[in-house]
Amino acid sequence: MKTRRAKQHRQTRETNITVAINLDGSGHYRVSTGIPFMDHMLELFARHALVDLEIKATGDLPVDYHHTVEDLGLVLGTCMDQALGDRKGIRRYGSIALPMDESLSRVAIDLGGRPFLVYSIANRTRRIRDFDVKLIEEFFRAMVVQGRMNLHIEHVYGDEAHHAYESVFKGFARAFRMAVEHDSREKSIPSSKGKI
Repeated sequence: MKTRRAKQHRQTRETNITVAINLDGSGHYRVSTGIPFMDHMLELFARHALVDLEIKATGDLPVDYHHTVEDLGLVLGTCMDQALGDRKGIRRYGSIALPMDESLSRVAIDLGGRPFLVYSIANRTRRIRDFDVKLIEEFFRAMVVQGRMNLHIEHVYGDEAHHAYESVFKGFARAFRMAVEHDSREKSIPSSKGKI
């Protein structure tokens, strides 16, 4: 069975980002974005999705975190799409309700090729230290478009902001893990169209 790997590099006047992913990994990660909160969330994703993930990013962080966070989503999504190839033999769908202490998030994913993000966060905290958590939505939106996936994220409840976003990323990881798994009964592309 072919190992599903990809590596992408994107350099602009605002960011310089390299991402490598192995969808058939063991959860190994090396992540350095210059934004500690994003490092932590991406490490959680790798560990719980059981993908190997290497990310090295530099950006114009003294200006704002926005460019780096959005471009991380673009490059990661591109890697995911490339690693999935024609998506033959995958489960395609994944969903989970994931608790993190007092927080609960529901995440559903369809790797059917049509980009769409539904994103709803009950927790109203705006910042975790100096990180504007609204940027998480921008990250996922960029990732969804480049990854050609349909992603629904709902943080249902939970007062502690770190727990809220940890449940989101762990939920995304587990749903993604289900969707990319090989389905022993699916011998072709999981679509009535015959192409994703």
